Amino acid sequence: MKITWLGHSSFLLEESTGTKIVTDPYHSYVGYDMPKVDADIVTVSHAHNDHSYVSAVGGDPTVINRAGAYEIGGVHILAQRSYHDDQKGALRGQNIIFKYRMDGVDVCHMGDIGEECNAILVESLMPVNVLLIPVGGNYTIDAVQAKEYVDKIMPDVVIPMHYKTKDCEFDIDKVNEFLDLFDDENIVYAEGPTVEFDRADFDGEDTKVLVLERLAK
Repeated sequence: MKITWLGHSSFLLEESTGTKIVTDPYHSYVGYDMPKVDADIVTVSHAHNDHSYVSAVGGDPTVINRAGAYEIGGVHILAQRSYHDDQKGALRGQNIIFKYRMDGVDVCHMGDIGEECNAILVESLMPVNVLLIPVGGNYTIDAVQAKEYVDKIMPDVVIPMHYKTKDCEFDIDKVNEFLDLFDDENIVYAEGPTVEFDRADFDGEDTKVLVLERLAK
């Protein structure tokens, strides 16, 4: 399966069968435009326009924005409620965490998770091969909190998202603050926006942090 970073918290997930999923499409008020992509499915973690701009995605996709279990195009999707803040949703409401099984690979997109790491939530998500997690703070968990999730979930690969890039207009932290919490030998910088995974790629040993380039418009 392939993962392409479209920017912010949006990814294009592609299964070998051809099924395409776009996560959390965003409005240009993020600071840059969403790339033009088609999808069969769009998953939305919450209703803020930097995560729910579904009209930016072509192909007349099925939209999933509620908790539940789904199977579409041969892909199993589990959508689970969580909180967008550390006060049980009192500040920013709910957030949906999505877990996808594609080509035997378990991918988890944490959305705009804001609640502190806890054992019940972590156990409900495991096992995870690839973890997509916000690290920028302010509106979500910050780098230190994200590292706690990583340590507890123990994914094979973690891909940071929702952080300050040169074009981003949001008051959030850069990715460096998250990367500084890992040993250099466990950090990989991808040469481009897309990476491919196979079930056989995962050895269950160290977690690798994979930093993707954003797909240009």
